[in-house]
Amino acid sequence: MADLVQEFNDYRQKMNDKLLADNNKIIKRIFNLDTNAYMEGALDVKTKELLGLVASAVLRCDDCIKYHLETSHKEGLTKEQVMEALGIATLVGGTIVIPHLRRAYEFWEALEENAKGNV
Repeated sequence: MADLVQEFNDYRQKMNDKLLADNNKIIKRIFNLDTNAYMEGALDVKTKELLGLVASAVLRCDDCIKYHLETSHKEGLTKEQVMEALGIATLVGGTIVIPHLRRAYEFWEALEENAKGNV
């Protein structure tokens, strides 16, 4: 299951490199805005990642969910914190979010499995 994380990251990196190589100013600015929005500010990075995770789940963007899960994991958020946030997302988004919740749970397990292998 740990390959799930590597496959996602490899594909994301490959496609981001291609997109940014096209030198489209709008796309580059959107990427830059996204990077800067999640930096420490009045809200800490962990809080911003949870906000991004909830919004991504409600909007049903699996790639976004995976990205925010991985960053949340790297930031030291616990499974309990992440699942509580995903519970709020499911409440707000409704039952249509449940398939995304399942995939999020599976991806979190892969992140935990990877972390055990890197100890």
